Amino acid sequence: MTNKAVSQTCPTVADVVAALDGLTGGRITSSDGGRNPWVISKDSGIPGKAVTERPGLVWGATEKTVRRLAVAMTITEHHIELAHASGVDAIVAHHPIADAASSGGVALADYLSLYGVAVLECHEAFHGLHPGMAHLHGHRPFYVNPAYDGVHGLVVMVGRPLPGVATVGDVLARLDTGLERSLDRRILDGERAVRQCAELTDSATAPGMRVLAGALDDPLGEVVLHAFPHTGFGEKQLAQLLAEHPTISTVIFSISATAPDSAVVASAAARGLNVLVGSTHAAEIFENGLPLAFGLSALLPDVDVVLFRDRVVSIPINRVGTGPLRAYGRTMAQEHLLPRAEAVRTRVAATATPLSHSEQAS
Repeated sequence: MTNKAVSQTCPTVADVVAALDGLTGGRITSSDGGRNPWVISKDSGIPGKAVTERPGLVWGATEKTVRRLAVAMTITEHHIELAHASGVDAIVAHHPIADAASSGGVALADYLSLYGVAVLECHEAFHGLHPGMAHLHGHRPFYVNPAYDGVHGLVVMVGRPLPGVATVGDVLARLDTGLERSLDRRILDGERAVRQCAELTDSATAPGMRVLAGALDDPLGEVVLHAFPHTGFGEKQLAQLLAEHPTISTVIFSISATAPDSAVVASAAARGLNVLVGSTHAAEIFENGLPLAFGLSALLPDVDVVLFRDRVVSIPINRVGTGPLRAYGRTMAQEHLLPRAEAVRTRVAATATPLSHSEQAS
């Protein structure tokens, strides 16, 4: 009787779904009872690589008890293993979950069922719900479109600078403080010291935070455009938005970046606009994930909510480990992989060698 009473009061996956539906204003279920417009298929035309976003529960039993819940950006096998090792019952991912791609190349259902981990996603259904990304970059948006130019995911914001944010440099300084990047730099310095590898870099500190056109002390102007190059934003969208909002003086790119000599930067610079790169995807777990996590925690007070943050480290192969690990890598390559490559090279060379005149005559 006691166990039954306890299980009745414990939050379940269904409660997590309901909480997500509430936080997104009904985007998890269809608000009009018909097809949910936030179920979106995306396809670059690469054979076999299309994916469909389905906000809400992707895998797991709705009646499953949830005592610990993780919020993540993009699920991989690392997150599944961490969930199992740390007692996480369900993961809410921002980005869409794809069979095998999100589970180490094996069937997602098999991997998740092994550990009894439920997974949910929201992505486009979560975009545009709060002004946090704009706030961190120092502006208050008065126009937000999560599907600009009719393209789902092509998010754009147009806003006015917040008090105290007057220059390009102010935006970068605000981000540096707001995202507590000094802590990330200290962690990187510590790992470099432990590994005795000054060349080590990481995804938390290397990308973003730079000026592509203009200078740090240039004024932001009255209106800023905030866009995300990886969504397909380019020269066409820039021209349209400038026609719609002619007082735009500064373009902020975040989550992703574009090259200084790209067409969109050249076009903006030719119009006298400032262009800067702010935060990157490595920070989105804070920008979007943290508000979502605190929202879920408030609606599910009996659930322990944690944040799964990714940090990718780049190490020169000749500095990996302390010696034995590098020796292992070299041995496997030299004894098993390189002989195969040599055999293929020899076979291709023999096939491609033209016959001599004497061989042709015979």
